[in-house]
Amino acid sequence: MRKIILDLAVSLDGFIEGPNGEIDWITMDDSVGGGLVDFLSGIDAIFYGRVSYDLWGQYLPPAEVSETEKQLWEAVHSKEKYVFSHNAVGDGKATFINTDLAEHVREIRQRPGKGIWLYGGGSLITTFINLDLIDVYRLAIYPVILGEGKPVFDNIRHRVNLQLDQVKSSNNGITFLEYSRKRDV
Repeated sequence: MRKIILDLAVSLDGFIEGPNGEIDWITMDDSVGGGLVDFLSGIDAIFYGRVSYDLWGQYLPPAEVSETEKQLWEAVHSKEKYVFSHNAVGDGKATFINTDLAEHVREIRQRPGKGIWLYGGGSLITTFINLDLIDVYRLAIYPVILGEGKPVFDNIRHRVNLQLDQVKSSNNGITFLEYSRKRDV
């Protein structure tokens, strides 16, 4: 069965964006981007919420970005994309799922392939956590305290036990944590 991997940037105080939706604190350098390009080679599908897809699902970076960032976006756009939304209509570039989220996810996980990136947004992440659908939690902890904004873990209904599998750091102070979901056998 394919694994669902939550991979996202988080402020030191646990927010995925500032109070006005800002993500300007998320920087891209080769130590960060190179790791993400490597991560993308291990997945072949991305799960988005509608807002995240509208913002990033077809995003094209400006011409002056680094070669690493260009490679990152090329890799992102080469993946199969699924958008979970209550009312959005498909655009021909992604599969839109409007009903029976858990059933669709189970069916997609059974297909042959690589890992699946749970990109977000926040409410989709909460839904996946509450349905116990996430296998791997990869968090890039940025050295910034936002004070307020959208928390990464909000309205979680049950305990989620994790096992630390990997810790890395970058030249600019970002700490990368990777946890696997610890399930009772």
